[in-house]
Amino acid sequence: MAARQFTVLTLFPELVVPFFDHGIISRAVAKGIIIGTAVNLRNFTKDRHATVDDRPYGGGCGMVMKPEPLALAINSARKRSADSDSSSRVILMTPQGRKFDQALALDLAAGAEDLIFVCGRYEGIDERVCQSFVDDEISIGDYVMTGGELAAMVIIDAVTRLMPGALGGEDSAEQDSFRDDRLEYAQFTRPPVFESMEVPAILLSGDHGKIERWRKSSALKRTFLNRPDLFNRRALDDEEKNILKSWRQEIGELIGGRD
Repeated sequence: MAARQFTVLTLFPELVVPFFDHGIISRAVAKGIIIGTAVNLRNFTKDRHATVDDRPYGGGCGMVMKPEPLALAINSARKRSADSDSSSRVILMTPQGRKFDQALALDLAAGAEDLIFVCGRYEGIDERVCQSFVDDEISIGDYVMTGGELAAMVIIDAVTRLMPGALGGEDSAEQDSFRDDRLEYAQFTRPPVFESMEVPAILLSGDHGKIERWRKSSALKRTFLNRPDLFNRRALDDEEKNILKSWRQEIGELIGGRD
């Protein structure tokens, strides 16, 4: 399978280039799973000052990114994909985009298109680019950032780790938080005792069935305490219902023991 190209169109490629040189992302590049590129939008300007922004029509504060450099950069990235017999999907990072979550990460990871990320700056980009050159608008949260570069890197990271071969363990992505609308279970490693806190004995038992049930119980507890809204996405399965019954029994025994 050909590597998928992730292209970040930005005024600050120096922010993005190191991202592709470290950790899981760099290993995915080395394995030929992805190709990561940061493209300087100023390379697509035609004046000697490399102007990428201008005052907004109608007045107002700030500057708006001009349509010509953006359109040329997007078309260039699309052509690069077409030359390698790939389709492409242009994603604008913007606060008014649909909210990025694990389901959308899975959708992007499962697709075959090259991904082209448009990173705005200043007060935003000319609306005509949004209308004619962008396929999707995505936000990573309800807050405003100075540019789309960090948001693009968040999405690339989340998507890449879901692609086959990107992680060291085949089951790693399957056990991630949010994969099944539950948070991940608590993790422990050596030493077995740290500052008087012990690793749960069941994890040292070697009984894989009991360990798996403990992990499911831990994930359920974490979700209940930290993200109860996730229960609205998926109903409890039979094993989770049994775990809740055991909790009620344990609580009942504790309360009964105090009487």
